[in-house]
Amino acid sequence: MKTIFDNATREEIISRINTLTNGHTAQWGKMNVYQMTKHCTIWNNWMLGKGHTTYTQGFLGWIFGKMALKGTVNNDRPMKKGMPSGAAFLTKEKTGDIALQKKIWAEQVAAYGHYSNPNFVHDFFGKMKVDEIGIFVYKHFDHHLRQFNA
Repeated sequence: MKTIFDNATREEIISRINTLTNGHTAQWGKMNVYQMTKHCTIWNNWMLGKGHTTYTQGFLGWIFGKMALKGTVNNDRPMKKGMPSGAAFLTKEKTGDIALQKKIWAEQVAAYGHYSNPNFVHDFFGKMKVDEIGIFVYKHFDHHLRQFNA
């Protein structure tokens, strides 16, 4: 399975990020390309532990999180279309500097080569092993890049 902790996989993701333009349109979902790139940079700050992040698992996650995590990271299937996103990772801005967001996102992807966030707890899945994080991050990026045919 692909993982963001593999150098070749990071290079592939960065290459795909660099193909994004304002002309790309979503194949599903409500975000435009700017909102998606901004979503991914906000989400990466959370995953990488940048900023003042408090990690807590929600109640439904306590019940279903581990089972859902296994269903996500124990296979090569891509994430399903139309998966909901947490409100904290969305932006209402419809336009912005896509080049800047792509640059930030690519730098964040490169940072996974030195990942260290032992306090990370996913809000639904709960505490995750490093290998699970690597697979999940790759699948999240792949999901959004496929969303925009990149």
